Amino acid sequence: MLSKQDMSKRAQIGFFSLEDLVPQDHLLRQIDQCIDFSFIYELVKEKYDEIQGRPSLDPILLIKLPMIQYLFGIKSMRQTIKEIEVNIAYRWFLGLSLEDPVPHFSTFGKNYTRRFKGTDLFEKIFYEILEQCIAEGIVDTSEVFIDSTHIKAHANRNKKESVEVMEQAVFYTDKLTKEITKNREKHLKKPLKETNAESKTSLKKRSTTDPESGWFHKGEHKEVFAYSSQVACDKHGWILGYTTHPGNFHDSRTFVSLFNKLKGAFPLEKLIMDAGYKTPAIAQLLLEHKLTPIFPYKRPMTKKGYFKKHEYVYDDYYNCYICPNNKILSYTTTNRKGYIEYKSNPKDCKNCPFLSKCTNSKNHTKVITRHIWAEALETCEEIRHQSWFKELYKKRKETIERIFGTAKEFHGLRYTNQIGIEKMHMKIGLTFACLNMKKLAKIKRIRAQKRRFPKGKLPNLSIIHRILHRKKTNLIFV
Repeated sequence: MLSKQDMSKRAQIGFFSLEDLVPQDHLLRQIDQCIDFSFIYELVKEKYDEIQGRPSLDPILLIKLPMIQYLFGIKSMRQTIKEIEVNIAYRWFLGLSLEDPVPHFSTFGKNYTRRFKGTDLFEKIFYEILEQCIAEGIVDTSEVFIDSTHIKAHANRNKKESVEVMEQAVFYTDKLTKEITKNREKHLKKPLKETNAESKTSLKKRSTTDPESGWFHKGEHKEVFAYSSQVACDKHGWILGYTTHPGNFHDSRTFVSLFNKLKGAFPLEKLIMDAGYKTPAIAQLLLEHKLTPIFPYKRPMTKKGYFKKHEYVYDDYYNCYICPNNKILSYTTTNRKGYIEYKSNPKDCKNCPFLSKCTNSKNHTKVITRHIWAEALETCEEIRHQSWFKELYKKRKETIERIFGTAKEFHGLRYTNQIGIEKMHMKIGLTFACLNMKKLAKIKRIRAQKRRFPKGKLPNLSIIHRILHRKKTNLIFV
């Protein structure tokens, strides 16, 4: 029988409670039960005048607006406001009744510009929510995974200009300079002349739409303006910290800003990172802090057909290298970049049968460099050969890589409509705060179910399933 729906129900009038219209298992209801947002009042207290005037919008409601946007991956604040107008769960989460007017889409942007711009409010919100997760005893910082991800900027890749910019300073410059001077004195070499570091510039591409973004290229076809976010998480996937940088900043140089946040806040033991962080400076930094750096194998950057560096044996006692033809490469100097140079004797190399696989220099001299902190990398290689290394490194795809995938696929972090690094930092912080809130809500829901149905007392679903599929059974459930 063909049935037709009665469309007159659209005009139905009734008495309903907003509390009853939101499902008990809705994500926003679970988040509201497990997260206490009252800390926001204290954080924004100084941003509001004490003089009585026009009533302001509740700051918790104001912060919840972008949270809804990032939590459900809505593209813009304009679209978010449209969704709130018709979504009962969104209204309930914000504390709005069915009759209350929804704030204009420009409300958050105006308040951000007038009150929150230039502050670390949103980073404080992230860490306050993280503290509530830590209070549940479910965060373990003994194994911390660190990686970066790129977020496409709101900038046309064709609208760019070439400008002279200062070279990015490295965090270990002063320390490395002292080590270089000490090493040269040890080998009776004169100290290097001081250079004007401020005069070092290079030609970079800059967006005319968003000048604070960076030109990011990965492969032959992926060249866009983007931002980079350094992120750390524990072995259970809890996000512990984040930083925001232009997309053309290398991971090895931006690492220290995230590390400084972590070392003072959490008891760290092992840091697991990819090959982009495998540099002598980072290895030395972590070992000095008595941490265990976990790096993967990094392929030697040697031309095809030539001897690899590991085929030249280093003699620590005599401070020299021995080539595959058993000839010695002696110490010559220590350069400004912190590399110790070892050179062969041209007389030994001239008639060497392996010359074509060793060097193609005109004066038949092979040069091998060894960083001042090379011992730190060698220690990392010893750690890499431990039996537990592979299983631990595999957890990256279950933790940090899964976070990036989830944030980009479901929470709108693949690209941004924000302009400027400060707004990007806000967007990234609230997005990761939402991920932690979702995780906490899920864990608390599972715990509640276990308390309701202790082990061994769960209903026998298989029996109910068989009963419902009996052909001659007519059951009525009340």
